[in-house]
Amino acid sequence: MMIKATDIRRGMVITIEGTNYVVVDFAHHTPGNLRAKVQTKLRNMNTGTLIDKRLRSVDEVEVPYVETKEYEYLYSSGDEHVFMDTETFDQLSFPPEVLGTAMHYILPNHKVQVMFVDNKPVSVDVPASIDLTVVDTPPSIKGATATNQYKEATLENGLKVQVPPFIGPGEKVRIDTRTGEYIERVK
Repeated sequence: MMIKATDIRRGMVITIEGTNYVVVDFAHHTPGNLRAKVQTKLRNMNTGTLIDKRLRSVDEVEVPYVETKEYEYLYSSGDEHVFMDTETFDQLSFPPEVLGTAMHYILPNHKVQVMFVDNKPVSVDVPASIDLTVVDTPPSIKGATATNQYKEATLENGLKVQVPPFIGPGEKVRIDTRTGEYIERVK
């Protein structure tokens, strides 16, 4: 299937000149009175290398057939992360380049969607937000509830995020997995 360059989105798999790429990032630019361009950052599925590719808005790219399966995260062993297919119970280990930053938001027994192209894992989709417990944070400053200052908190998965001053250890917070930022306190 062919799509226009303006329809490219992050996480998509596209084929350019016979090579499959995962779209890591994209930006649509329309400079002044010139023609629109789509600037993309692509990860080669075979080699794992990143390239920058500029496409005209009228260019078309091929989108290969992508199969999505649900997997459950089991454990990590060195650089490999082991997941189990929830239907067949087969275990697969994924290298860090397939997971990208998603590994920061995956805890044991969490379910994720894994995209496959030609029976090869390409990327892992995590939910848009995840609830995590605050393990450590500096004490709150008295009377700081009206200020817009944030403090650093360490979460159960080791991730460090900026949270409002009223958040304390043991509380659950919702984190945006796309940006890594605090959304709200979970009750």
